[in-house]
Amino acid sequence: MIEEPFASGNSIIHRIDPRFRVAVAILVSMEAALLKDFRAMAFALAGSLALVFLARLDLFHVLKRLFSLVRFLVFVWLLIPLTYEGQAVYLFGPLAWSREGFLLCAQISLKSLAILLFFMALVSTMGLSTLGKSLKALFVPGKLVHLLLMTYRYIFVIGQEYDRLETAIKIRGFSPTTTLHSYKTYAYLVAMLFVKASIRAERVHQAMILRGFRGRFYSLDTFTPSYRNWIFFIAMMGLFIGTLFLERGSVWPITIRF
Repeated sequence: MIEEPFASGNSIIHRIDPRFRVAVAILVSMEAALLKDFRAMAFALAGSLALVFLARLDLFHVLKRLFSLVRFLVFVWLLIPLTYEGQAVYLFGPLAWSREGFLLCAQISLKSLAILLFFMALVSTMGLSTLGKSLKALFVPGKLVHLLLMTYRYIFVIGQEYDRLETAIKIRGFSPTTTLHSYKTYAYLVAMLFVKASIRAERVHQAMILRGFRGRFYSLDTFTPSYRNWIFFIAMMGLFIGTLFLERGSVWPITIRF
């Protein structure tokens, strides 16, 4: 199963209505993705870090997830300045890294980190079943929600089937090499995996019908109204408007006349 190390907790963020958290995460992440001013990006990143602090997330798991993003950003910093036109700031033989490329990399890095931290603080602090119910409450089509929940549940079943098939061929002396026999063996393995997945899907569908499934999942989680939800929403709107003010201020400078 997918690890959910942040789902259990008793922080301020954990006690906020999941619907509010999902809506705010989507809103502020969309805004962060469209930012161009470095002041606005830094403000959004500071807001995401504050939410991570309020959610009391384990620092080790936070850094572990950030490391996956950092590995991707390393390639971004190496490649984009080489291919982006602009004023060269570093030359290495025929290779030239541009100033505009470095600025673009800095924008990508700040926005990526802010978006990831927003989702870690607001969305990963709930279980997937709660997330599915929140999406349904936010008028996401029910079929998409069901697809998310079923994929989450049964992708691990398919993974277990693959592990069993791979173990079976290794017990029979199979050793992967770059030969036609190895390619055919893996092709048979994948084909058998699809066959077993189809059979398992039919059995699951029949079991769900026998248990009265009528196209709707029921959840024991309840969303209770609370004043803290609206306080949280107002605070997040303050972050949203403050970021927008910094972004627009760089494009349309505000002048005050007396």
